[in-house]
Amino acid sequence: MASIKADDEIILFEKEIKEFWTELKSVYGTEQINQTLSLRDSCKESIKALSEKWSIKLKEGDQMIDKIKEYRDGILQQSQRISENQEHLTEIKSNLNHEEQQKQDLTDSIQELKEELMKKKEIISSKNKAAKEKVERLCKSKVLFEERLGLEIRRIHNEQLQFIFRHIDHKDPDKPYVFTLAINEQGDYEVTSCTPPLDCIAEFQLKVRETNNFSAFVANIRKAFAALSYK
Repeated sequence: MASIKADDEIILFEKEIKEFWTELKSVYGTEQINQTLSLRDSCKESIKALSEKWSIKLKEGDQMIDKIKEYRDGILQQSQRISENQEHLTEIKSNLNHEEQQKQDLTDSIQELKEELMKKKEIISSKNKAAKEKVERLCKSKVLFEERLGLEIRRIHNEQLQFIFRHIDHKDPDKPYVFTLAINEQGDYEVTSCTPPLDCIAEFQLKVRETNNFSAFVANIRKAFAALSYK
């Protein structure tokens, strides 16, 4: 029953369509309808062409957007690389500045060491000169000491002078009484050995450093040796 009803409705719809076209033809005429259909077809073609044109434009726009995105991504990557390179350059510059500062500090240290070394050389040279002058004065006094005190003076290693007294012991005139004298780093007299040993040698050494009276120093040591020979 339902199928028969549906067929009837279709037949009725087709009938109404035919009546509509018949009425339309009678009102507008076949020529007007054909013009309308032609205009419709022309509009369809125009719309189709326009649609195709805009479709192409849209595709080109999409391609342009993709290119813009690609360019933007490329610029972002370049910007990132530039930023990384700037950071690297900043680090290199910092390292160079640090190395330059280290170089300058090293140069200053070397200069200070040179100046200190020159001062030490001047001090050593001055002390050596003073020591040599003292040794020369001692050597000039050699003849006087030998004649008056029975003293022999010898120059030995390390710029030391060895003083040898004889004619002190009446029982054995050739018996030697010896002490060795040097000039220390401070430029002072220093007895490095004494045979036989004297308890007062440190006192004599301190006194000659205070008075710089070397002749009295040698004479006092000889007297001390002579006193020792009587014991």
